[in-house]
Amino acid sequence: MMLPKWRTALASMLGLMIAPQGVLVAPALAAPACIGPASETWINITVDRVRNSRGLITATLYPNDPKRFLVKNGSFYVASTPATVGQTRFCLFVPHPGNYAIAIYHDEDSSGTINRGGLFGIPTEAVGFSNNPTIFLGPPSLRSTLVKIERPNQSITINLRKF
Repeated sequence: MMLPKWRTALASMLGLMIAPQGVLVAPALAAPACIGPASETWINITVDRVRNSRGLITATLYPNDPKRFLVKNGSFYVASTPATVGQTRFCLFVPHPGNYAIAIYHDEDSSGTINRGGLFGIPTEAVGFSNNPTIFLGPPSLRSTLVKIERPNQSITINLRKF
């Protein structure tokens, strides 16, 4: 089937494909360059209040399980991306649609661990959580940080705080 050049050009400009019958169709939704183990579901994250471009923004993805939240080896995985002053944007793969908690910290020295100090081991690097819960005298609860990821390409913003 011979299609007019204008139709072929329009399809190309719009990122569409032409089916054998000459019908314009959109390609399947493809995941952008996300961090973490690849899946068909991801979330776009904007980390706000990044003080400088040193080091990494590190994200930890937790399941909806209170026994695993903020516990060593309790997460699905930990992944990092270079820090950008002001805001750092990236996407994060999640295993499948569901409820998850995301913890973020600014690993300014790229050590791979969150630095702590003082008598109570308070983080000395900026931290943040999905849903931006109030943090007072200890870490937030899992329930206050859960975010429902129903489909690919949702977006959230996480604000960093330094104590």
